[in-house]
Amino acid sequence: SAFRQELVIGVILVPFAFWLGSTPAHVALLLATLGVVLVTELLNSAIESVVDRIGMDLHELSGRAKDMGSAAVFTSLAIVVVVWSISLWGRLSE
Repeated sequence: SAFRQELVIGVILVPFAFWLGSTPAHVALLLATLGVVLVTELLNSAIESVVDRIGMDLHELSGRAKDMGSAAVFTSLAIVVVVWSISLWGRLSE
């Protein structure tokens, strides 16, 4: 469900990337950040599936793997916020 939510937000933001981006490279950067979030979420889901497949019993390494996957998703979302905020600030200050 997290992937679907991020996909919907990404689809909504795509037109804004063309408005915010001042050059084709800038637009590509904005779109790439959205793609990185989706890829990271897919990898996180894969990690969680493998850990759950191995066993439902609590294990320190299983918990760490899931936590690191979630941290990777959070980091990619933070990158989106930073890049898009800088772009918006630059666009509005023109």
